[in-house]
Amino acid sequence: MTPRLIGSGVRIVDRPSGRSLGESALRAEVACVAAELAELPPGVLFLRAEVDLPSLLGYLGAFEAGRAVALLDPALAPGRLAELVRRFRPSAVIPAPTGDVPEGYHAREGRWVRRDPDGVAPHPDLAVLLATSGSTGKPRLARLSRSAILANARAIADVLGIDGDDVAPTCLPPHYSYGLSVLNSHLVAGATVVIEPSGILGRDFWDAVGEHGCTSLAAVPYHFEMLRRLDFDPVRYPRLRSVTQAGGKLRTELITEFDAKMRGAGGGLFVMYGQTEASPRMATMPAQRLAEKPGSVGPALPGGRFSIRHNDGSETTHPKITGEVVYRGPNVMMGYAEDADTLALGDRLGGVLTTGDLGYLDEEGFLFITGRLQRIGRVFGNPLSLDDLEQAARATGLGIDVVAAVPAEDKVVLFAEGIALEVCKAASQALGERLHLHSSGFDVRSIDAIPLLGSGKIDYQALTDRI
Repeated sequence: MTPRLIGSGVRIVDRPSGRSLGESALRAEVACVAAELAELPPGVLFLRAEVDLPSLLGYLGAFEAGRAVALLDPALAPGRLAELVRRFRPSAVIPAPTGDVPEGYHAREGRWVRRDPDGVAPHPDLAVLLATSGSTGKPRLARLSRSAILANARAIADVLGIDGDDVAPTCLPPHYSYGLSVLNSHLVAGATVVIEPSGILGRDFWDAVGEHGCTSLAAVPYHFEMLRRLDFDPVRYPRLRSVTQAGGKLRTELITEFDAKMRGAGGGLFVMYGQTEASPRMATMPAQRLAEKPGSVGPALPGGRFSIRHNDGSETTHPKITGEVVYRGPNVMMGYAEDADTLALGDRLGGVLTTGDLGYLDEEGFLFITGRLQRIGRVFGNPLSLDDLEQAARATGLGIDVVAAVPAEDKVVLFAEGIALEVCKAASQALGERLHLHSSGFDVRSIDAIPLLGSGKIDYQALTDRI
């Protein structure tokens, strides 16, 4: 029997339509969708997943029917979608986008359905495929098994204490692994999920938080920068007791500020660490210890463990030794998918994930992330961490809050939101002096708004394309 995501007592509130589905009604609708999906040709399903009820039912229906489903950004460029269709020959694309129907498909009931009844059957353990490149390059699809999805959802529900009394709004889209993780962890715990598509910076979103007594929020670093500007005060929402953060490193002053805000309101800030390849979360910092260790993402989730890999390939758990972070746990992906044939492959990683992140463990096994192996730029031949450069720009005292750094030949371009030309010049000079390199190596440019992905992460590729 296929393991289920829908826990006892779960409830879905679809705010745009005003519909409320309890456990029985939800299971009935999911069963109908599952029956429809089971009739489609063999192959992976492509679900263009919006923040809406049909997308949620489509995801759960695929899970219930045992159909592997790729959750795609509905804003994916037509050319990129066409290329994915060519590579993976999906059973169907749901819902069909506007434009020409691809060769070998026909439009039927709002979907593109493959004409050829024969196709590569995905591995029976495969449940979900998600794009993994995040904000920095060409996406790859991570193959996530049912057991990995469920193990991670249950571990998150355990460490956060999620139960039937919890109410979570849809802060992030389901095609983004963090957003899907929030959804999964509340579903398995039998909690309530409120579907509100306006996003965490929209007025309707905050109306929904108050109206439905939401108990938790999930946000990425950019959201915290914006919430600070909006003077977010959790006291206004009496039932709000936890805010979780993932999707990149949050600067220490914001951790301190939001930790104080949440504790002052009787709640907590939970800093988390994860990657899509881990279904996606690997660590959670206990809120009650955040002030004690503000730079840590916490210990590994139940069932998981961290080690640190040296340059020679050896691993250690000794404290204060920096190297590449390696994670082991039941939530690690099966491997990457490159085309339709690779969907049929079994587990290729054996529960071991080399993260590409740099970090170290302390004496208690709490993890500290210090950088990213691939987020490196060069200024006159000198390698520099782009993440550290962003932090250095904020620390200049010139009023730079939202900034994104991208490499450009033998210099680094830093896009800063809403600053004047004279501030750009002063920031370039300050960075040069701080790093003992000529200021021309730091090209600081003003931008009206940093481009974002649907997940709320900075779209570094879009910035690179502007250079």
